[in-house]
Parts: sequence; C-alpha cells; structure tokens
Amino acid sequence: MDFEEYRAHDATGLAKLVADRQVSAAELLAVARERAAAVNPRVNAIVRDVPAVPTDDLEGPFAGVPFLIKDLAQDYGGLPTSAGSRAWKFTPAAEHATVVQRWVDAGLVVFGKTNTPEFGAKGITEPVAWGPARNPWNTEHTPGGSSGGSAAAVAAGVVPCAGANDGGGSIRIPAACCGLVGLKPGRGLTPSGPAHGEPMHGAAVQGVVSRTVRDTAGMLDVLRGGEPGGPYVPGIPETPFSSCVGQDPGRLRIGVRVPSAITPAPHPEAAAAVEATVRALTDLGHHVEELPRAPFDDAVLAKDFLLTWFVHVAHEVAEAKRRTGARDDSFERDTLIMAALGRATGGVDYVDAVERRHEHTRRLTTFFESYDLLLTPTLATPPPRIGQFDLPVALQRGADVLIRTRTATLLRHTRIVDDMVDQNLGWVPYTQLANVTGRPAISLPLHQTADGLPLGVQFVAPLAGESLLIRLASQLERAVPWSDRFAPI
Repeated sequence: MDFEEYRAHDATGLAKLVADRQVSAAELLAVARERAAAVNPRVNAIVRDVPAVPTDDLEGPFAGVPFLIKDLAQDYGGLPTSAGSRAWKFTPAAEHATVVQRWVDAGLVVFGKTNTPEFGAKGITEPVAWGPARNPWNTEHTPGGSSGGSAAAVAAGVVPCAGANDGGGSIRIPAACCGLVGLKPGRGLTPSGPAHGEPMHGAAVQGVVSRTVRDTAGMLDVLRGGEPGGPYVPGIPETPFSSCVGQDPGRLRIGVRVPSAITPAPHPEAAAAVEATVRALTDLGHHVEELPRAPFDDAVLAKDFLLTWFVHVAHEVAEAKRRTGARDDSFERDTLIMAALGRATGGVDYVDAVERRHEHTRRLTTFFESYDLLLTPTLATPPPRIGQFDLPVALQRGADVLIRTRTATLLRHTRIVDDMVDQNLGWVPYTQLANVTGRPAISLPLHQTADGLPLGVQFVAPLAGESLLIRLASQLERAVPWSDRFAPI
C-alpha cells in the first residue's frame, strides 16, 4: 500500500482492509512510519517512539490500524509520560493507562507518543521540553493544544486518528485548528485510571481527534465505560455510538451565540464559520435561533475555570518535585507563574469556584429546556502563529526575578495575570463551558479561512447527548463533506 491509498481511508476503513486480508498490519505500520519520518521534522507532532511489532493475530474493531497516544495522562507501561515537562521526561510509567489498554485490546498498533504543552496547561503546543508542534496546514501556525501533537499527526496523514484528552478544550481546540473532528465526551463516560480517578474534579476526559465521525464514534465505543477503581458507573446507551452514524437526528432546536464576555468581538472568520454552519443547518431543516445573551455567566465561568486551573498546575508542579526531585529550573516560566497563582489561592476561594460549577450547570440545563443544542465558534480567532503568546522580554525578566525570590504571588497585582488570561482564553473562550458543566461537546471542521486555515464550530449537548452529537455530526458530514480535504504539507 502506498501513502495516497493509506490516506484515503479512515481508521474504520483500514481496519476493514486488514480484516479482509487485503493488507497486513505490518504494511500499514510501515506506511505510517514512513509518513512520520517524512513530515515529523516539519510538524514535530511525535516526541517519543513506542516499539511496535504487529502480528497477524490482532483482534478487535480496529485491529492492525496504526495509532498514536498523547504524552499526557495516557501512560504506556515501561515508557515515560513526560506531560510536556522536562521534570517527567525520563520517569517510566508503571503500567498502561486504562484508555491505552482499551486501545491495545481493540487491536490498534501504538507506535508513538505525541507532543503536548507542559501539563496540558495551554491551548497551544509549544513546550520547552520538546519544542513547538506545528500546524500541517501552515507550519507558521499552531495546531492548538493541548492535544496539538495528536491533531498535527492526523492532519499530516500519519494516522487517521490519535489519542487526545480534554480538560478545557484540549480535544476541540486542536481539532478546530487542524480541520478534524473532536468530541469531548461527558463527565465520567470514559475512564482516567488507574493512576487517576477524576482529574480536575471530572472536567478532564479522554477521547480522540479524527478525520471522520464514524472513527470518533467507533473510538468512543472502545473507550466508554467505567473501571473498578473509578468514581462512577456511567450510564451507557443500549446501542453502540457507531450505530448513530447515519441516523436522522430529527428536527433540532439550536441556539447560537458568537460573542463572549472575554471576546466580545470575535474575528470575522469565527463569525463566518458559524454563519456558514447556520445556513447548512437551516437547509437541513433545523430551527436555528440567535441568542441575545449567553445562557450562562461566561465571565464568572472563565474566572472560576482559571482559578481552579492554576491550583491544578500548582499541584502538578508539587507532585513532580516530590516524585522526581525536580527543581524550579525543570519547569517553564509560565508554568511556575501559574503554580504561584494557584498556591496564592485560598482554600475557601477554591471551593467557592468549584461549587459555582453547579450554578453554571443549572443555567445551562435551563437553556436545554428550550433548545436541543448550543452552537458557538470553537475558536474566537484563526489558529495563532507560533510564538504569538510569548511574554514580552520585560515581563519575562520581571517574572524571573519574582520566581527566584519566591515572591511570585505578587504577580497577582501586575499586568502579567491579565496577559495570561488573554493568551489562555482570549482566543478560545467557548470550550471551558462543557468541561465545567460536564456536558459533551464536539468541534466540527465546517469552515476554512481565506488563508486556507481550518476553523471549527462547536456544538454543546445536554447530559448524555453524545449520541445526538454523533447523529448531527454525521448529517453535516454528508451535507458539507470534509474528510477529503488534506493539509498541503
């Protein structure tokens, strides 16, 4: 099999070729590795090799399909999970993460781990540990984050889908940047063990980025369900998610919101992405209505999300220091700043932010009494350029002094906090809602900018709405096909 034939198939299609003995798993892996060797020096998507020797007796729905896992919260036993950090770069994981084991049991051939920002703490993928991942549509731009390496690898044709996870948009943001499908499952539907029970109080979940809706649905079938050490026994639909592909979603009521409190005037391309989607939805017979205001307090939600995120980063830094002996110089400046802000957060303030999640959830639930789905842009701007969010030199020097003198908590009173808010959420103000409320959401590649960069749109569903999202996504995939659009790299 040559690369053009390989790229023409999604994971479901490749698995069928293997099952029909038209191609072997070894042949597919050889094509994937050859493609990786050709493009990875330019996109820096894969940061670690995983030894893989596929056999002819692989079993499972994706038997023989080459696959990549994210180098964050997707442990591969015996190999390090760096989490994008120099502190963890050489510490091997004791065992497979549950999601990795399920992928292996599904017959996938894992041969590499993908680039991610330090601790997944940014919507871009530019770690000091590995260097920046780049967007195959234009390598001067980011593939997004934190699953940026996975998205870059899929968009570059190395694999048809790849492991990802999402604590604030980390599946949907890179999917939107790279022209892919990115479904964030609802809270508790996919496992996080055995090393973790409920990361970020359930805001972070596991999934994939892919080129097709049927691959996303099939992978959710592989991952869905709890585990003995997990916090939930999740409700599982009676029928597989893959059976929803091609099913009529019915006539849906969809509320649309483009402005946000953080970004009142999104880029015209973000508005254009939603406008084009509204036209497609209307042509399909859905009722689409513009909302005069957000169905939740998006300004408060953003602050609550960032407060809990900074505390989470403080925990990650402390845990890495405790377990590896790392010192401050093993972490990035921005990470140390976020950790300092997290440590400066009082316990009562932290619990207040967590408890307000219930208020955000109630408001969104009230919205879903009148609407089936919420439609927003996934990104407020086209994918930013590499290095666009680097701190100015003067702020870098000031921050370094405060970090060295252990007075970094004073950063709360400087412009640097506002700058970090802008760079973390200013271009991605829409995705945190689904994480905070635990609702499923999907980004679909329904738009390209005048410069040829992808720009996705997001649908948020009510609790247990994954099947509905898959049905609508499949309908849109047929009406506005995207899987035959390939990055020019």
